[in-house]
Amino acid sequence: MADEATSEGGGLSFHPLDQFIVKPLFGDGPIHWYTVTNSTLWLALAVLSVVGLLVLGTRGRAIVPSRLQSVAELVYGFIYKMVEDVSGKDGVKYFPYVFTVFLFIFFANFLALIPMSFSPTSQFAVTGFLALAVFISVTTLGLVKHGLGFLSLFWVTAAPLAVRPILAAIEFILYWVRPVSHSVRLAGAILAGHALLKVFAGFAQLAPAAPLAILGVLAIYALEVLVAAIQAYVFTILTCVYLKDALHPHH
Repeated sequence: MADEATSEGGGLSFHPLDQFIVKPLFGDGPIHWYTVTNSTLWLALAVLSVVGLLVLGTRGRAIVPSRLQSVAELVYGFIYKMVEDVSGKDGVKYFPYVFTVFLFIFFANFLALIPMSFSPTSQFAVTGFLALAVFISVTTLGLVKHGLGFLSLFWVTAAPLAVRPILAAIEFILYWVRPVSHSVRLAGAILAGHALLKVFAGFAQLAPAAPLAILGVLAIYALEVLVAAIQAYVFTILTCVYLKDALHPHH
């Protein structure tokens, strides 16, 4: 760390964005589609954490639940109620997908808070894929379920007739921007927080600024814990909103 934080001239020099570089896990060769990278490792750990919580947490199915079972049941109930409240009763059948998305983002965000870890959800390729999967799924669902009636999503019947075409054009553009905003919101929040942590950690290596920098690191880390949970929640509730639009497109 010292050689990274101190330049040849003795000044402070660090690169907070270097932590987001995808690197091969073994060796230093070029990255191919089959190369195991640091991103691959932490994506796999997030998946294993989801499986571990659901499999180990529900394995006993005890009347008096263990701590892990209690956590699994609490999260299950929380997301189930979210899907039911936002998307309606007919949205509950899609609960397994929404639940899986929430848990994956939740664990990916929190695992990235481990020192020397890697944050997959800071990569727009990851969040973009998740957002596109939601966008394509709900759009396909809306078209299959309602046919051309799905286009009524863009026709605001509550507005005066003269302005409805303008609003329809705006709604149509906003609809196609959804996967961009859906993915950028998550990746941007995680990337900014981790970069800020790195900046304060760099300043902590300067003796005069060390006490304030360490306090800053602690404060930002506490904030990042909240952000990790909130961003998983926001991504999931927006998924539920988009699912509601697909199931009930009429304004």
